[in-house]
Amino acid sequence: MNFKLIIFDLDGVLVDACEWHRVALNAALKEVCDYEISLEDHYEIFNGIPTKVKLQTLTDMGIVSKKQHQKVYDLKQTKTVETINKLAKIRDEKIVLLETLKDKGYTLACYTNSIRLTANLMLEKTGIYHLFDKVLTNQDVKKSKPDPEGYEFLMDYFGVSKKETLILEDSPKGILAAQTSGAKLMKVENPDCVDLDSFRGIVL
Repeated sequence: MNFKLIIFDLDGVLVDACEWHRVALNAALKEVCDYEISLEDHYEIFNGIPTKVKLQTLTDMGIVSKKQHQKVYDLKQTKTVETINKLAKIRDEKIVLLETLKDKGYTLACYTNSIRLTANLMLEKTGIYHLFDKVLTNQDVKKSKPDPEGYEFLMDYFGVSKKETLILEDSPKGILAAQTSGAKLMKVENPDCVDLDSFRGIVL
């Protein structure tokens, strides 16, 4: 296949940030309303969606009041930065993959449901920010995943077709966004699966 553009999701594909977000959100919820999301609920209900959507879901469940949203949101972002600074890391194999793809002339982009501050911090702390031609966050689109807007924007931005685009996603909402965009999807089980071997026969 003649791909030109490869778009990576961030959490669960490039880095194992799902746990970072869970720890940060639970720390904020515990402090504000004495509640913590279970590990099972986090992966089944809250994984891969923006914090504001998570808070609305918690409100619908009768756990967090509307008045508490901003306080929990602000505290969660602070906790996320602290957690990233403490835990951010990436496997050397991932860096080798990205550098190899760049050397072979592929355009690389990252599109995440995270906000710009934490997305950029994750990419910078893991030393891979400079390898991407474009980083898109949930603050750069009107409709976040599972809507395909972000993926469609990136294809338009780089002037490539759906057939020339490969998307790596792990969460149900991200997978749906990728499929709806019409581009080729590579489903990711976990970040450790994303290495040179996983790309052989596809783009390498």
